[in-house]
Amino acid sequence: MISPNPNSPLFDSVGHNRAAPAIETSAPAVLASDFETFLKMLTAQARYQDPMDPMDSSAYAAQLAQFSMVEQQVQTNNTLAALVSQIATSKMASLAGWIGLEVRSASAMQFNGNPITLFPSPAALADRMTLVVADSKDVEIQRLTLPISAEPIEWAGMDENGAPLPSGLYNFSLESYRAGELILTEPVEIYGKIIETQVHENEIILILEGGQIVPSSAVTALRRG
Repeated sequence: MISPNPNSPLFDSVGHNRAAPAIETSAPAVLASDFETFLKMLTAQARYQDPMDPMDSSAYAAQLAQFSMVEQQVQTNNTLAALVSQIATSKMASLAGWIGLEVRSASAMQFNGNPITLFPSPAALADRMTLVVADSKDVEIQRLTLPISAEPIEWAGMDENGAPLPSGLYNFSLESYRAGELILTEPVEIYGKIIETQVHENEIILILEGGQIVPSSAVTALRRG
């Protein structure tokens, strides 16, 4: 499990309502410098050309047009990059209101001794389903056979002897069987509380209470805790 780093330069965080940094670009200055260099080269070319075989004016026009196209393409790319960043920042600002709410997603869950509500989704043709529990290192620690149902279930966090399992992050997956054959394995969805939202490479990321990182696109439901 990746732990979020609020101080990382890769992230713009709004977990504490910090303002998004302004976008800086040196593209206009670079273009101005390149254009000046281009004009100097073109002037030198005209000055030292063979007077008996001068360059046709259409060739000058073609070179100017070519540079203009490159300049416009660079400016267009810069504008598009700024628009994408603005859209992501706008989305992040709206998602700041999600902090403190609970989102449902297929992610790990922090166990602290209290039961965890799971939302299984067995295959339609399944005649048996098994809940598989793994720790934060993805080591399987428990398998529980459950009746076929898509209704929420409570995982108590107890071992086979009734003793509580250690606190920590746990992953849950559901195996669907038919006639003894495994036909589907899927992660189980769980609700987790949002403590921070971030933007990473123009993607909205949610940080949950247990440190889980969930893309906003993976959220299937939202509720107040």
